[in-house]
Amino acid sequence: MKNKWLQIALSVLSLGLAVLLVVYLPQIVRALTGKPVSWHEIGAVFGRLDAGEIALMAALWLLSLLAYSFVLTNSLPGLNNLQGLTLNAAGSAVSNLLPFGGALGVALSFAMTKGWGFGSRPFVVMTLVSGIWNTLFRFVLPAVGIIALLLAGEVPDSTVANAGWTGAISILVLCAVVAVALYWERAAVVLGRVLDAVTRLLRLRVHASEAFHRLRADTADVVHTRWPGLSLGMLFFLGFQWAIMAVCMHATGAWPGLAQSIAVFALSRVLTSALITPSGAGIMEGGVVLLLTTAFGVPAAPATATALIFGFWTYTIEIPFGGLALGAWALLRRRNGRNAGAEPPSAISKAAQ
Repeated sequence: MKNKWLQIALSVLSLGLAVLLVVYLPQIVRALTGKPVSWHEIGAVFGRLDAGEIALMAALWLLSLLAYSFVLTNSLPGLNNLQGLTLNAAGSAVSNLLPFGGALGVALSFAMTKGWGFGSRPFVVMTLVSGIWNTLFRFVLPAVGIIALLLAGEVPDSTVANAGWTGAISILVLCAVVAVALYWERAAVVLGRVLDAVTRLLRLRVHASEAFHRLRADTADVVHTRWPGLSLGMLFFLGFQWAIMAVCMHATGAWPGLAQSIAVFALSRVLTSALITPSGAGIMEGGVVLLLTTAFGVPAAPATATALIFGFWTYTIEIPFGGLALGAWALLRRRNGRNAGAEPPSAISKAAQ
């Protein structure tokens, strides 16, 4: 009971902090950048949006949800895209409302897949595989952002450029090593030995190689056969989300350039990992405004409007949409349960044969 009430209290505090960060975003922007901005100025930027731009954002958002449904359908063979879309929407709604809502989202997803006839084992594999692919791409994104800036010449000197190339390539190599080890047995053995050496060096009482080999054994079948679909699903999902940000930037007059927009998008996705608020709400917006204004010279009002609109399409709207998806699932489940209960015993016995 104490843990339950503590979780409720932390959730309320976290949501309250997210709201405060958004409400006082103009003041935060001024404190961080020294550039004054008001809600009146931000509202004026909002007022310049036309119906076509909003419709384009909505279409890209729906396409991003559809793209991610392919990640789930490839993680759980037999799941169709409508089910994957419903699963993603309902789980995101729960995760977006609570700072540690991931666990509740997993529990909800398990109940939904169980209702569709999937067992515990396939669900665990789906959770592991989709989590691995999300983590790998989340690591790759900063490297892509750094490389984009380097290619565009957005670095102050050669020392910073060399450090950027070193960091970006190191991240990509690390992700490639993990991906290859998940697919190839011999690479997994080598990586396991390296992990054990690192844990011994750090004096950690963890059997890292055993944990990795268990993870690999649990996910090997899906990874071997469905890695192209998983990777394409993530690429299109992130691509459509970047397109949403690009449209937001053009609509508000905050477009800093192609490479710069990729860097801002990469930062926004990294900041969603900040667990202090649900999905990094408020923190993501502040980071986006800070990078746009200080690094790329975008005026404060368009930068803030961009961050808020992008946050709406990647966070806020998922809550009511996920609620609708969850409600539809619960209603259909209840109706199907009633239909099964109303079916005559003779019909049930015949259907089971």
